[in-house]
This record gives sequence, structure tokens and C-alpha cells, in this order.
Amino acid sequence: MTNIASRYIDPLTDYGFKHIFGNEPDKDIMIDFLNALFEGEKIVVDITYSPTEHAGEDAKEKKVLFDLTCTGADGETFIIEMQRTDQEFFKDRCVFYMSRLISAQLPRGTSNWDVPLKEVYLIGIMEFQFNNINSNYLHNIALINRDTGKLFYKGMGYKFLELPNFDKRESELITDLDKWFYLLKNLSRLDKIPDFLDKRVFQKIFKIAEMSKMTKEERELYHSDVKAKSDWNAGIRYAEKKARLEEKLDIAINLKKKGVSVELIAETTGLSLEEVEQL
Repeated sequence: MTNIASRYIDPLTDYGFKHIFGNEPDKDIMIDFLNALFEGEKIVVDITYSPTEHAGEDAKEKKVLFDLTCTGADGETFIIEMQRTDQEFFKDRCVFYMSRLISAQLPRGTSNWDVPLKEVYLIGIMEFQFNNINSNYLHNIALINRDTGKLFYKGMGYKFLELPNFDKRESELITDLDKWFYLLKNLSRLDKIPDFLDKRVFQKIFKIAEMSKMTKEERELYHSDVKAKSDWNAGIRYAEKKARLEEKLDIAINLKKKGVSVELIAETTGLSLEEVEQL
């Protein structure tokens, strides 16, 4: 849970993320993050921030609103999305975002394929776990040939940071990417800069993220965002608790119809004897 009394802001809030990563004068932070994430797969030397709202060519087409977008020196686009909880069609939305930016590269009525498409990447920073058995904390998704396992097309890809799966201790942080994961998960819990985060860009983040350096208006915006995140998380926990209770009640009702004893039903479901008797 985010503590608004922390020394440093939480980068996993909407405001905190954009405050740290989304300012043009401090774009070296985003550049370093992207380079750590791509691990030599590509080198980002410069970026410019792009509008976060992207409308279709037709007024009837759905507008999309990204958390952050930026364009690299070679024209490649990076979409950065923060996602607090899983949604049924989260992956569909990611594909839609990607396809919108790809299709926009070729104006309507144009059939000129004399130039290649610009690269497009979507980076999802997730505070939840995918519904699968893979415990990796970084998922690299690309178009591959299923038969050969070789990359089919290198101009697009998805990178999902599954933060709950990252559990490395301080002594296990080796790469810059390890340190970025640690920073994202723990910044708001720290009261000083750890020695192992001595890289210049990390020092800069701590300076930007320090609550005492923010204006009154910035703190009010941040606190409002923290409260919204807290309310959101509380709502999710309540919904999950209610769903589990309803599941237990359904099981208890079915067992009771089959003549199972009240005591055994209570033991099996975790409900009290009184709750089972009242069904």
C-alpha cells in the first residue's frame, strides 16, 4: 500500500509515473529505462514525447489514450502503459493500441510500400500477475515462426513487466534492469538512496521523487492520486472477498442439498455452523 507520508513518491501511481518519466527536460530517465529494458536488442539514443491521445482518421473510429508515448531518433514509437489490475481484455487492448499506431503510418488511400514501417513497441508495467504458470517477471513478446522459433518480424513487440513476480533481494541485483525493477517496486518505501543505486540516473530519480521538493499543488495532485489508487485497491479486494464468499455459499448449498452434515460443510467451506444452518 502506498504511504502518502513517504519521503519519495510512488512511481506506480499515475501522477508519480508521469512526474518521473514524462517530462521532456528529464527524458534521460526514460532513455535509460528503455535501454535497460531492451538489453542491447536496440539502443535508444534520444526520444521526443508524443501526444498521449491518438484519434483515428475517421470520426467514427475510437480514440485511444496512452499513459505515455515517445518516439526514438529512428522514428520508432514506444507506448508505455501502467496497469494496476488484470482485465478480461487487457491483451486485446494492447494489440489494438499497437495496431492503431501501425496502421496510422500509411495514410488512407495510399498503397505505397516503397518504405518500411517504423518500429512500434508497447511496454506494459503491471501490478498484477498474468493468468498463467509462467513466473517470469519480464515477458518479451514478438512475432515468431512457430515451426522454427525464429523471429518473423522485428519491427514490433511487447514487453510486459510483471512486478509481483520480481522478488530479488538487494544482494541479487546484478543488471541495470534488476535495479529498475527494484526501484519501481520499492521507491515509495525507501527513506534514503541505497548504495547500490548509485548510477547518476537513479540519483536523479530520487531527487525528482522527493516529496519535500514538490510544490503544494503537486503534493495535492499526488495525494489525490494515492487516495484514488487506495480506493481502487480496496474495491478490488472487497470484490474478491465477496466473490469468494458467494462461491463458498454456493458450495455449501449444493452440499446441503445432498444431505452432507452441517459440521462437514462448515469444515469444508470455512463457513460457520450458523451460516450453514441459515442456508
